[in-house]
Amino acid sequence: MVQREAPPRAAYALEQAGVHPLLARLLAARGVRQPEELDDSLARLLPPATMKGAVEAGRLLARAIAERRRLCVVADYDCDGATACAVALRGLALLGAQRSELAYVVPDRAVHGYGLTPAIVDLARAQAFRSGGLAPEVLVTVDNGIASHAGVAHARAAGMQVLVTDHHLPAVVDGVVSLPDADVIANPNQPGCGFESKAIAGVGVMFYVLLATRAEQRAQGVYEGREQPRLDSLLDLVALGTVADVVKLDANNRRLVAQGLKRIRSGRMQPGIAALFKAAGREPARAAGFDFGFALGPRINAAGRLADMTLGIECLLTDDAVRAAELAQQLDAINRERREVESGMRELAERTLATFDTDAAGTTATPPAVTLFDETFHEGVVGIVAGRVKDRLHRPTFVFARGADGRLKGSGRSIPGFHLRDALDLVAKREPGLLLRFGGHAMAAGCTLADDEQDPSDAAVRRFGAALQRVAEEWLDRATLTRTLRTDGPLAVEWFNPQTVAVLDAQVWGQGFEAPLFCDEVQVVQQRLLQDKHLKLRLRHAGQERDAIWFGRTELLPDSARLAFRLSLDEWNGRQRVQMVVEAAAGG
Repeated sequence: MVQREAPPRAAYALEQAGVHPLLARLLAARGVRQPEELDDSLARLLPPATMKGAVEAGRLLARAIAERRRLCVVADYDCDGATACAVALRGLALLGAQRSELAYVVPDRAVHGYGLTPAIVDLARAQAFRSGGLAPEVLVTVDNGIASHAGVAHARAAGMQVLVTDHHLPAVVDGVVSLPDADVIANPNQPGCGFESKAIAGVGVMFYVLLATRAEQRAQGVYEGREQPRLDSLLDLVALGTVADVVKLDANNRRLVAQGLKRIRSGRMQPGIAALFKAAGREPARAAGFDFGFALGPRINAAGRLADMTLGIECLLTDDAVRAAELAQQLDAINRERREVESGMRELAERTLATFDTDAAGTTATPPAVTLFDETFHEGVVGIVAGRVKDRLHRPTFVFARGADGRLKGSGRSIPGFHLRDALDLVAKREPGLLLRFGGHAMAAGCTLADDEQDPSDAAVRRFGAALQRVAEEWLDRATLTRTLRTDGPLAVEWFNPQTVAVLDAQVWGQGFEAPLFCDEVQVVQQRLLQDKHLKLRLRHAGQERDAIWFGRTELLPDSARLAFRLSLDEWNGRQRVQMVVEAAAGG
């Protein structure tokens, strides 16, 4: 465990500006230096014009709306893609597009695979405006498209305009960035883009394109003599997709999330968002980023993993509260099924991990990268299992499953210092013909193995695993492979109160701007297992006894321990008590 350092001058400057003393220390330790950085007003958002392609995208969409062209959104099957689709359709309607001129398609993970493929273009042509027997005139990708060379070419050959809005990294071929031949590409990670928030989610990119579209309409005099549409009504969706996609919460992303949370806490949200809060048993008035990442997000994602993401998108699109509640309940049921599937896959994964060789001292020798496959694995859940294994072993991990089309599809999760997409690029170069396609980010990526009738499936996965392991051996040293838990050090007794918890919960925390994690010595007064899977504790800390819980822990603690913990409110019979939620113990 390593304590974050909080520069005293920065903490003092924040405290002098009226920031809570404890919060000032926590923010300073996360790189906040000036009080102005905490201004989460919309006026502080980065200008849309600084995102390459946004202005051109605004012109394309403003013209399409004015000419009443048929617009079809091509979504992705995760929460970022679903929220981006809902933002696109709701936003375009606000900007004047007729509902009859708007449609969407979303790939089925098991049938179509990822992105704007030629098959998805054909699906859009056949079904998007089925009632009128007409094809789309403009395709707008959200959270995908930057690697869809064939799909973009197919769409344009069919006479459609293509606007790509994406945040993923473009492909690199022979050292040169390769972009699809779309009419317009809005993506902060394309070459020559000066937009500072490279970590913006797909839903954030689409929101920025809508801002640029409104600006173009305003310049054309569309809103002369009348009030322009309020796009901030979409920020609950933007916040959900941003947190659920686990992108780094830089200053701009934190502003987007903060604005969305403010709307939700005040009761201003889409019916689908309200219904998902209810289905998850959470209170919108006390909404936090945690709710997006661990309650609403998984329910939306479950549709794309085990069923059809149309369910999730429709839940976010409907203005009928009753219909939203019905869809949210369906999503909740699918999420429960997802948990069962995941549990079975994790059991199988654990058996495989138990076969790792041990050294002379009896210590398991974990390889620098882990690759797992079983014929029973479900392709919709491989990413979750990869993340669980990565968290447990602190190793880059890929998990493969056989898709409905018979191909082997893998999803990977990584650790700091190992850029997963770049690693796949090197694997593809060293093992020609092994990867049919791949893409992703530094911390998450996916790939499909090419068919080879002469090569059984497990051999193909072993070949991939060996290649990935060689890359990991070259790129990762012992320090990188050693898990380091960063904490905020001890917490003074005076801050153990509900008011402090409320101050901390009101902030935006997440990936790259981690929630406070304190660390201190405690004495264990009592401990017992709850439901055979959680450890309930009574601890003595700084001379006072406190309640604590360690979720997922079944091993008892020694009489004294150094624990890393968060604060939460435990409510019972109308009373609130501060509870320590234990995350780790020094030495395991």
